[in-house]
Amino acid sequence: MHAALIMDGNGRWAKQRGLSRLEGHHAGLARLPGVLRSFADNGVSFVTVYAFSTENWRRPTDEVEGLMELLAEAVERDGVRLHEEGIRILHLGRMDRLSPALVESIQRVIHLTRDNHRLTLSVAFDYGGRHELLEAVRRIVSAGVPPSEITEEAIRRYLYTAEIPDPDLVIRTGGEMRLSNFLLWQAAYAEFYATPTLWPDFGPADVERALRAYASRQRRFGSLDPGD
Repeated sequence: MHAALIMDGNGRWAKQRGLSRLEGHHAGLARLPGVLRSFADNGVSFVTVYAFSTENWRRPTDEVEGLMELLAEAVERDGVRLHEEGIRILHLGRMDRLSPALVESIQRVIHLTRDNHRLTLSVAFDYGGRHELLEAVRRIVSAGVPPSEITEEAIRRYLYTAEIPDPDLVIRTGGEMRLSNFLLWQAAYAEFYATPTLWPDFGPADVERALRAYASRQRRFGSLDPGD
């Protein structure tokens, strides 16, 4: 199973407590390891988290710089720990706008964890679904693929997510009801689960609640039940 997370609500969580937005992001990051363990313990093999979108560059400069520093710290601090827990790490998104030092750190942890099998964590950082599709089309054209050979499977091979299955469940915290340019192609038939819980408060009980809701649904992929 593949669960994809839109981790929304860090800023609101911080505001409610009189803290800075960056302190909210710190709290949100601290929540992730426990959530990953809970998914793994419930038999989920793939988790994708929406950490920084292509649109997030529009945020105030100090917040963007703080998020970059936060990611760098997380890669260095948590990469080895996640490796020890058997978690494989992948990056989804652009790297050309990240600092060379950060790119090197990301590539190092990807290499370190490449043979792990307990759970695959894909971090969508500087990621946008529309940009992903645009880049896939550009690579297909550059590769000279004949129009007659451009199938859905062919397109899939040119996406950032070529190594992992499409999500079965998209979870959004913070109460909003939109995908926000996240996995637009891949989430075509994913179940959607929204919770008002803000991301820094999202824990194992919330994971189990979301998985129970998913288990209660019948996925038809556009078809009908025999009795419908």
